[in-house]
Amino acid sequence: MDVLDESPPGMIIGGVAVIALGFPRTTVDIDATVWVPLDDLDALVGRLERAGIEPRIAGAIDFAKTNHVLLMKHRDSGAPIDISLAVLPFEEEAIAHRRVIDVGGLRMAIPRVDDLLVYKLVASRPQDLRDVEELLLRYVDTVDLPRTRRLVGEFAGVLERSEMLATFDRLVALARGPGES
Repeated sequence: MDVLDESPPGMIIGGVAVIALGFPRTTVDIDATVWVPLDDLDALVGRLERAGIEPRIAGAIDFAKTNHVLLMKHRDSGAPIDISLAVLPFEEEAIAHRRVIDVGGLRMAIPRVDDLLVYKLVASRPQDLRDVEELLLRYVDTVDLPRTRRLVGEFAGVLERSEMLATFDRLVALARGPGES
């Protein structure tokens, strides 16, 4: 089953996406996002189960309807898979502009670097901030910095976390190096 060719549309958004973009690091889980109506979760879980991915908690669909994350695991390996249910216009746009890449013969949909930076800054765990730093060091010259800064600022305002914008500005300055603005 090739889930990239099926509905609902989605992509990998966590550490695996960062690795695919050239930053070697370890991760123990898979983070993804899908654009799916809540009424279609049963069908999505059925398709995932046929592909060897099963719920990792009882009542996973009800949990997902409340928390917008479907907690799954790969049946054979036990690897945790967190599937975020996209509901925001930013997420819809990010999925619409995803890229499909080949990683060792495996096709994988990942976000643009700009959008992955936003996802990572919203999460803002220590590893996420390290990922932002590494991605900016590699891609600062190709990232749409004004758009990314605007999106980070919008999330910072809604989440009442003004430090997100300051963190983004600091990491951009670090990636650009001394004397660049």
